[in-house]
Amino acid sequence: MNKLKTFGLGILISFFLTISSNAESIRIGTEGAYPPWNSKDASGNLIGFEVELANELCKIMKAECTIVEQDWDGMIPALLLRKFDAIMAGMSITAERQKTITFSQGYADEVASLAVMKGSSLEGMDTPEGINLTLGGSDVKKALKTITGALAGKTVCVQTATIHQNFLDSGDVGSVNVRTYKTQDEVNLDLASGRCDAALAAAVAFTDYAEKSGKPVVLVGPTFSGGAFGNGVGVGIRKGGDSNNIEKRDAKLLKDFNKAIDKARKQGIISKLAIKHFGFDASM
Repeated sequence: MNKLKTFGLGILISFFLTISSNAESIRIGTEGAYPPWNSKDASGNLIGFEVELANELCKIMKAECTIVEQDWDGMIPALLLRKFDAIMAGMSITAERQKTITFSQGYADEVASLAVMKGSSLEGMDTPEGINLTLGGSDVKKALKTITGALAGKTVCVQTATIHQNFLDSGDVGSVNVRTYKTQDEVNLDLASGRCDAALAAAVAFTDYAEKSGKPVVLVGPTFSGGAFGNGVGVGIRKGGDSNNIEKRDAKLLKDFNKAIDKARKQGIISKLAIKHFGFDASM
């Protein structure tokens, strides 16, 4: 009888080990320094909207996922070097990035905004509430002209290698004195200390900082989307590799993430997490 029980237990353990070994293993890279998209708690654990969303997507895909920290400016190179399989780091889908990697469908919108300290001469800038650079039109031209005049001679701080730096460097708002930083936290600190006249980043990055720090940071001008700012935030995945097996795995990963994002959206998971972390529904 005992032998029979032992035999049955052995089969059961073998069954679960087989299930475990068949589960897809995925490593996901994130920055851990771009709240509320991704950040770290006091104990150094990765937290934030994308960390929670990644875990939900992995449950849907029935995958064993590990989320790893990576500096922003090395994010795409690390993906290409196969340090991880996918990126979830507040990375907007842009034509420039699509030359190097591919993206899932977007899972959240990321509108950008200029921010200043309360009392700045840039407060009260008369522009539309939001402009989409892809759509263009008279409102966009008028807003860019107003911003160009307002930022003339000003120092604008921004995180390096971002869509926000690309926009400032594009010339759409004239020749701006751009000061770059390795992380958004550094941008926030120098804005608050007066080393920047203004800063440009995701609007929620500033509102999150203002709420948590108590600093009087205010958004000015319009929110930006489209054009250099891309078409929402998605999962970054390699286009292919050196062998057919690797290429097939990346293609499968893209398909699996797209299916999981669809399901998470339909189940209201993305909306719920967005409202929790952003204060509004940023799902696409």
